[in-house]
Amino acid sequence: MLTAELNQVFSGIHLLPFFSPIDGADAGFDPVDHTEVDARLGDWRDIARLSEALPVMADVIVNHVSSDSPQYRDFSEHGSQSRYANLFTSMDSVFPNGATEEELLQIYRPRPGLPFTYASLKNGEKRILWTTFTPKQIDINVERPEGIAYLESILDTLAKSGVSMIRLDAVGYAIKRAGTSCFMLPETFDFIDQFAEKAKSRGLEVLVEIHSYFQRQIDIAKRVDWVYDFALPPLVLHALLFKKVGALARWFAIRPANAVTVLDTHDGIGIIDIGADASDRDQRPGLVPPAELDRLVEMIHENCAGESREATGAAASNLDLYQVNCTYYDALGGNDSLYLLARAIQFFTPGVPQVYYMGLLAERNDMALLRKTKVGRDINRHYFMRDEVKSAIERPVVKSLIELIRLRNEHPAFEGAFNYATPTESTLVMRWTHEAHEAVLSANVETGQWEIRASNSPASKSARYGTANIARAGDELTAISFAMHA
Repeated sequence: MLTAELNQVFSGIHLLPFFSPIDGADAGFDPVDHTEVDARLGDWRDIARLSEALPVMADVIVNHVSSDSPQYRDFSEHGSQSRYANLFTSMDSVFPNGATEEELLQIYRPRPGLPFTYASLKNGEKRILWTTFTPKQIDINVERPEGIAYLESILDTLAKSGVSMIRLDAVGYAIKRAGTSCFMLPETFDFIDQFAEKAKSRGLEVLVEIHSYFQRQIDIAKRVDWVYDFALPPLVLHALLFKKVGALARWFAIRPANAVTVLDTHDGIGIIDIGADASDRDQRPGLVPPAELDRLVEMIHENCAGESREATGAAASNLDLYQVNCTYYDALGGNDSLYLLARAIQFFTPGVPQVYYMGLLAERNDMALLRKTKVGRDINRHYFMRDEVKSAIERPVVKSLIELIRLRNEHPAFEGAFNYATPTESTLVMRWTHEAHEAVLSANVETGQWEIRASNSPASKSARYGTANIARAGDELTAISFAMHA
């Protein structure tokens, strides 16, 4: 660990793509070689050594591979005679009889335009290739033997290197069918089932990464080890900014328990996850009304003085139409108390909490990096130097966040049963109980006042924790601490 303050704070680590290269067209999510560690970071022996200290989760980029990959270069050289010719998805492999305008408009894509790239191969052949994300990311045909073998080789490499959990990236786009949205089809669920079984046979747990209508997360959760609770981040913002907890409480009633809870990730803050289903907005409404969802986006922009506008939608490349690019800390206006309350809600929500490094250090938007790269998500991907980390950890808000993490990790109440109550539209009580142990979060989102009360436990380090104390001078937070009870 970088500092003693972070020692034993986390029980596992998610390594964002470390494959060769880490600085391609999509920050490592466009691997040239998915079975090779970028030499600038180390090699597989380093991954194995790290996995001996902490469980490691790694990404499997299911949907695509770089146009600079050996497989694509061979395809470009030899065209239809290449042994990799069937590895890639072309337009005519999905639409052998051609596509109508109606069929093309049905295709769901997270970025503007159609998911195709015209390619002139080196051998003179011309193809229209399926490229869901960028022209540098060529979609794989995961149903052909070549695609199956490619993905299984990645599973083998990760399992041999000590990785214990995989995150399926972009898997929702993996299966294409003419006349459909080509996103999260019944066949996609079948593919996830089959791939999860292959991973399980290699000792790998599976986390599925899908930004989509909330009901799909519930459906997927029944089939795999873990899903992300992507509805939680915007719902917590909605509760704190609109000063009402109803939508959040309704989600508590139906959400899957086998979830990795997050507030922020390497991507933006998801909006689609609590909105209506784009395929049937009338019959499949969202968790919040459309007008409130639109207003929530505007409130995020306002809280960060418009910085997120420069990083979201058409304002930046690498577009994500369903996300707002902003640090979670800035989305709450840099308010320490509200930020810690948001984290407390996350940690009291059933599941396994994950804290992104920018969130751990309560970092502000990196406008310099955004303006340098013009990639929207870079606003939330500051490159920390060691001294910056040490300095950030000394901030009261970060110290208190680390104490919150320790409370969540160590108090025995979190091994038991969860329940919640909403005494009023603006108050939320979240409670965990196990035998004689209890931990309770009480919050009034109208006044911004909140506290955590946790029972003492002589058998646990959690005996140190009592009530969260919030000291204010007007609207300015002056101190955040946890009372230490013997």
